Amino acid sequence: MKLPRRQFLRLAGGAAALPAVARFAHAQAYPSRQIRMIIGYPPGGSADITARLTAQWLTERLGQSVIIESRPGGGTNIATEAVINAPPDGYTLLLVAPANAINATLYEKLNHNFLRDMMPVAGLIRFANVVVVNPDVPVKTIPELIAYAKANPGKLNMASSGNGSTIHMSGELFKMMTGINMIHVPYRGGALALTDLIGGQVQVMFDNIPTSAEFIKNGKLRGLAVTSTERSEVLPDLPTVSSFLPGYEASAWYGLGVPKGTPADVIGKLNREVNAILADPKAKARFVELGATLLPGSAADFGKLVADETEKWGKVVTFSGAKVT
Repeated sequence: MKLPRRQFLRLAGGAAALPAVARFAHAQAYPSRQIRMIIGYPPGGSADITARLTAQWLTERLGQSVIIESRPGGGTNIATEAVINAPPDGYTLLLVAPANAINATLYEKLNHNFLRDMMPVAGLIRFANVVVVNPDVPVKTIPELIAYAKANPGKLNMASSGNGSTIHMSGELFKMMTGINMIHVPYRGGALALTDLIGGQVQVMFDNIPTSAEFIKNGKLRGLAVTSTERSEVLPDLPTVSSFLPGYEASAWYGLGVPKGTPADVIGKLNREVNAILADPKAKARFVELGATLLPGSAADFGKLVADETEKWGKVVTFSGAKVT
């Protein structure tokens, strides 16, 4: 599917086009009532934590309540379409996630085109995954994992939290770049996959750092490397995958989006407030505790990230053959 990348990036930069007086007047009036932030995930995970922290800080800065509305299901498409179909007035926000970039290729038919129908507001955070194996697997480094997988094609089962998840795609990118054969085993959520990984029913997982960190530290899992381009402060002893496989990078990220047609001055105000939050030492410290790095910048910066990730993961989805109808 050909995506309107240029149009999306043009919309992302549109806030600068309004006359300064008009922007100021509209922004002064917004917000005058409660704001909803819709997420496509159930409570308790990293998306929920990120949304609740952001909503709390936005409430303090905007002087109006920002409430979280969880609408899981459909690979986040239910939540996405709820926002796309909402009035474009800045009172309905979407917690944008990698699933929005991945779904563009993963699903053969969607009722929306994300790059066309959603406008970026601001990036929030990015965090890496970590390559973990059951301790019975005789490998301790990424080169050893590659060598073992090549010597035993199809022997390693690679768990994920579901078809098309960032955990799944991180592993597929690794397979694509190394030429190894691991069998993908999708689960209905990361917790179930992690339980079977610890139990030895599956052998490898590209899990979220916050979920696996304690199991690595207590020896129930063996961490090999993190999937970001820099080491993680949560797991500082682990190298990066890219130090052995140049060009490899896979991470989850979150940001905010609004329906197409939302006034540019409203987007501008939300972007400024988010950047003020990310500059606050308390917010920085809290996100670092989660193993995250911050994504400050303009709406256009976040728009470029989403467009780039859509293109990148589209290639990986195509390679993996994963499809959801």
